[in-house]
Amino acid sequence: MAYTLLISAPELQALMREHQRLMVFDCSFDLATPSRGAVLYREEHIPGAVHADLDQHLSARHGAPGPGGVLVAGAADAPCSGGRHPLPNRERFATWLSSVGFANDMQAVVYDRNGANYCGRLWWMLKWAGHDAVAVLDGGLQAWKAAGGAVASGDEPAHFQTNFRLGEPLRRLVGADEVHARLSGGGQVVIDARAAARYRGEVEPLDPVAGHIPGALNRPFGENLGPDGRFKPAAQLRAEFDALLAGRDPGSVVHQCGSGVSAIPNLLAMEIAGYPPTALFAGSWSEWCSDPTRPVERGG
Repeated sequence: MAYTLLISAPELQALMREHQRLMVFDCSFDLATPSRGAVLYREEHIPGAVHADLDQHLSARHGAPGPGGVLVAGAADAPCSGGRHPLPNRERFATWLSSVGFANDMQAVVYDRNGANYCGRLWWMLKWAGHDAVAVLDGGLQAWKAAGGAVASGDEPAHFQTNFRLGEPLRRLVGADEVHARLSGGGQVVIDARAAARYRGEVEPLDPVAGHIPGALNRPFGENLGPDGRFKPAAQLRAEFDALLAGRDPGSVVHQCGSGVSAIPNLLAMEIAGYPPTALFAGSWSEWCSDPTRPVERGG
């Protein structure tokens, strides 16, 4: 049985006891102090987990996307999106997966200690790479420890390199040009995962322009979790997203946030709620507001 959305701590413990083919990734991160992600990992992590750092492994390091976010010929490191955390191209991502020993026949489990804010990025990227058997550890490291799971410290031994093969993308990536083109014609629902004050343009701690994409709906990503740090039940998530959409077409939804990372808990929550997969605007607000010709809306 493949886990494709969520996996509980007891379910992961069972897979480990059965010596199933799997790899666990610790995606813990600190946006204010990026180097702290590696420190947290070395302090404690699930035994055997591979560290997946947002800046070092899950974002492009340099280059620029071509028109429409398409990789330009000859630019092996060119990202597939703009914004503060641009997506690496799929080939570069596959190279990293191979380097850490991840193979196509493995179950992937991703977690963090940040309310699923950062591990969702790797969950989505693996789907985008054509790998369906990836699940978020519901409740993160905290749930693992609460369930009696052991922790390790320091670095883990390196794995033998594999040859991860890309498949057809299982999730849809959209660029700023497509989002912009569909603003006036309708047929698109943008959901913004940032905090309400940032969405309204009252504060903007990270990007040069405050506000939101015109017509975007606001659902801060933390609203998907209950008090225990786990995702809310599917029926509750369904009712909340139904209320947010208010009759709009869920199939047209595009998710965004500040830099394409915290949008993914909303995307994942919609799938938990039973909606078909929706699209991600990975460049998000940081890419949108970098072009002064793109419209900006403020207020609620």
